[in-house]
Amino acid sequence: MLTQRSRYAMRAMIYLAGQPLHGPPTPMTRIADSANVPRKFLELILADLREAGFIDSTRGKMGGYRLSRPAHLISLGEIIRVIEGPLALVSCVSRTAYRACGDCQDEASCAIRHAMARVRDETARILDGTSLADTNARDLEAA
Repeated sequence: MLTQRSRYAMRAMIYLAGQPLHGPPTPMTRIADSANVPRKFLELILADLREAGFIDSTRGKMGGYRLSRPAHLISLGEIIRVIEGPLALVSCVSRTAYRACGDCQDEASCAIRHAMARVRDETARILDGTSLADTNARDLEAA
């Protein structure tokens, strides 16, 4: 299940994707209000996203945040991995944080593991194939 923190991160990033890439930085208060994200959580989330290289920040009175690269080059999967970690529902199918299940007798023939590997692959395919630009384009189509 997607945590509220990931939903907040995606909302903030989708909002930033709608701002001019080389325009002035967007103040955190505007992001919080427009993306409907509590400011105290947004501060922490933006710090993680900045550290991961998805956004740049500028300090001072005219400071704020902007995407560090074009919206079509940032996927929802990348954002979720920064906030949540691996997309896999069980650690034995994770590509980045593999850990054997303590109660599994035979990983090679485990039906649960095989099913969860398919879930991981399809989840990654969809989330990695959906960019911030895609989400804003869909917003425009719905409007």
